[in-house]
Amino acid sequence: MECPPPVDETDLVLLGHGAGGRLSAELLDDLLLPALSGTGGPGRRAVPLEDAAVLPATGAAELLASTDCFVASPLFFPGGDIGSLAVHGSVNDVAMMGGRPTALAVALILEEGLPLKILDRVARSVGTAARDAGVAVVTGDTQVVNRGAADQMFITTTAFGTRLPGMRTSAAYAQPGDTVLLSGPIGLHGTAVLSTREVHGFESEIASDTRPLHHLVRAMGAAGGAAVHVLRDPSRGGLATSLNEIARDSAVSVEIEEAAIPVPEAVATACDLLGLDVLQVANAGCLVAFVAAPQAEAVLAAMRATPGGEAAVAIGRVRDWPAGQVTMVAVRHVVEMPTGEQFPRIC
Repeated sequence: MECPPPVDETDLVLLGHGAGGRLSAELLDDLLLPALSGTGGPGRRAVPLEDAAVLPATGAAELLASTDCFVASPLFFPGGDIGSLAVHGSVNDVAMMGGRPTALAVALILEEGLPLKILDRVARSVGTAARDAGVAVVTGDTQVVNRGAADQMFITTTAFGTRLPGMRTSAAYAQPGDTVLLSGPIGLHGTAVLSTREVHGFESEIASDTRPLHHLVRAMGAAGGAAVHVLRDPSRGGLATSLNEIARDSAVSVEIEEAAIPVPEAVATACDLLGLDVLQVANAGCLVAFVAAPQAEAVLAAMRATPGGEAAVAIGRVRDWPAGQVTMVAVRHVVEMPTGEQFPRIC
């Protein structure tokens, strides 16, 4: 009896392709973007990929849109659930373009056999999160698939909004001399989700930081305007991915100080227990900003005076060389772009 030929994993979709790290970038650059754009072959993207897109021919108002898919295992976790996470994730992507989100589309893929009480709980969570964020759910769709074809429920959300006056943020706009600001502690969302899984279960009081960030962005824009060059919410792939993407797209060097990065003690303990790099752990309610140095203190003060930014800190600076690299000062070492997901389905 002949053995089947070995499977070449380079020809397969892996969990890491959805993790926001190097594998995700390769999937986009080598397959998805060429196919969608019609260029016909792999290669470097012509422009940086932002958290949201400016819709064409929208005039002075500059309409923004962002789409995200959400899977979560389990559906409910300390501090949130897949419903609130889906709302906050898309709302925040519009905010990272200096935008004010105004409307939301919600699409549900449901597995046959999902208890209606779970669907009701998640739907109510979506509605509550949207209302609390001041965003109307204006359209959507629902599909049901056979048992085993989905992990209970998947959600796709699309947020729409308008750019705030005076804000023009982009991953390509970081400049040498910029100060790097972080709105609060990192690692809370990812470790909160992991704490609920039986295979990784550990005693913890960690809760996800999932929250909308557009009110914080508005305060930052009022204090710094065009001096706020870059905004990113370090979700999948964590702070490491966001910083590497910005360094690459802006062709600058980013230097961060390890001691300045706020990591809750419980998160640090959980990461040590599970062998995780906290810089790669997903977040759902914090942002990283690159701000011109003369305005950085004013923007930081505005962040600290706004809900969601009370623990904001400066964590580093931007230099011109070596371009595309992120380094951390402590025992100085290069912060690599994550290859894939440390653990699957955190957001």
